[in-house]
Amino acid sequence: MSATQGTVAVPADAVVLEGLLDIPAAASGMVVFSHGSGSGRLSPRNRYVAQVLRAAGMGSLLVDLLTAEEDRHMEARFHISLLTDRLDHAVRFAGQAPGAAALPVGLFGASTGAASALRVAARRPDAIRALVSRGGRPDMAGAGTLAAVRAPTLLIVGGRDTGVIELNEAARDALRDCTRELVLVPGATHLFEEPGTLEQVAALASGWFRRWFGTAPGG
Repeated sequence: MSATQGTVAVPADAVVLEGLLDIPAAASGMVVFSHGSGSGRLSPRNRYVAQVLRAAGMGSLLVDLLTAEEDRHMEARFHISLLTDRLDHAVRFAGQAPGAAALPVGLFGASTGAASALRVAARRPDAIRALVSRGGRPDMAGAGTLAAVRAPTLLIVGGRDTGVIELNEAARDALRDCTRELVLVPGATHLFEEPGTLEQVAALASGWFRRWFGTAPGG
């Protein structure tokens, strides 16, 4: 049974973004999702991860960071500054939702969405308690951003995701002022489509957020 559940409208400057909010009763924290390019609140992979998080007693907000019109333009999908601002609005919205005001907030970023998640974490060190990246492109956040992140960060990459592994290894080293870990999921490619691999991602993410939601901001 959820304290809050359903479709929501997230105001973000001149636009309104569509989202799916679910906060279980007695939730231990709230996770806001930042999707990869061309994806959104209906992403089956992120919805599965959110389902696992909710089963573990955590709330979730999946939100389209672009409007339908904006998403038609490829350049908007890779406009990290715009996506960062939109995600920031989503984090603020999540913190004001009924039943979520006192909850610690985490970010889950997938693919290019990891870049905007890292930028929000760097921008709001006192607000973001933990961060998980799935097959992320942390290089797109910028080296200065990575050095400013304080939230404990888990980088999950497919063991067969050549190229992205190296980018995450470099990001792990650049995240020098926070607790950080890099986990390779054996046999997984970029989208974690192989049997059992997405389940491993969800379990890792759930364990990471449970670990850090009981700590002070910044780990």
